[in-house]
Amino acid sequence: MSISIVLPAKNESEGLRRTLPALRAAFPDAEIIVVNDGSTDDTAQVASTLGAKVLSSPYSMGNGAAIKRGARAARGDVIVFMDADGQHDPAQIERLLEPLTHGYDMVVGARNASGQASVGRGAANALYNRLASWMTGHKVLDLTSGFRAVRAAKFREFLYLLPNGFSYPTTSTMAFFRSAYPVTYVPVEVARRVGTQSHIRPLRDGVRFLLIIFKIATLYSPLKLFAPTSVLFFLLGLGHYAWTFYAYGRFTNMSALMLSAAVIVFLIGLISEQVTALTYKHSD
Repeated sequence: MSISIVLPAKNESEGLRRTLPALRAAFPDAEIIVVNDGSTDDTAQVASTLGAKVLSSPYSMGNGAAIKRGARAARGDVIVFMDADGQHDPAQIERLLEPLTHGYDMVVGARNASGQASVGRGAANALYNRLASWMTGHKVLDLTSGFRAVRAAKFREFLYLLPNGFSYPTTSTMAFFRSAYPVTYVPVEVARRVGTQSHIRPLRDGVRFLLIIFKIATLYSPLKLFAPTSVLFFLLGLGHYAWTFYAYGRFTNMSALMLSAAVIVFLIGLISEQVTALTYKHSD
């Protein structure tokens, strides 16, 4: 397998000084691509000096946009995505590549609790993992890990689905599961990042990550989200009607509203399910 290694980077010159030499030593024949996402420091110069192919954006487009740009430019049969901030050890890439020889199309480096950026992020990721496991019927160990190896041709099938922001790992993982492309996880150790701070902003991106929960459902099987919601409205409406009939002997507008909402939510779920099926039709 020919390998391309893609590192999205925004103001990560310090991390690249540590990561790129180790990458080149471990994989002397691999194509190494650094996607400079509108950096204001010397990220591009450092990457170029250390022998990486540099793709630069005139302004910051987002982590997902950098991933898409790198994936389009990669020439390898397999693409390895990793952070440029020094968290991911190049020596662990071999552990991601090995399962690909056994028929897997995506291999994700799963972090343990110590590898999470914070307690809050760890709790949120645990919730995402449980929800994704329920949706897919497969054990999902780390839905949001950016350290992964994929078969390039299959990954490019879903570039149009990937957001420009930080949730590309979630989207790509669910897309692979939805299209019946085998996915597996291998445990990896994650170091503390090099540099000042993460580009993720808790307040702004906290809401965005919360929306990932709904995106997981709509990407994989919308009815698994809409059907329980519909049943909940139906039971509330039925219960409210039973109480008002017993207490006042009549059927109220609130009961009618909740029962109508149950029907509407269920029909929206059916439509969403058909849209999802059409979305993945090209890769079935």
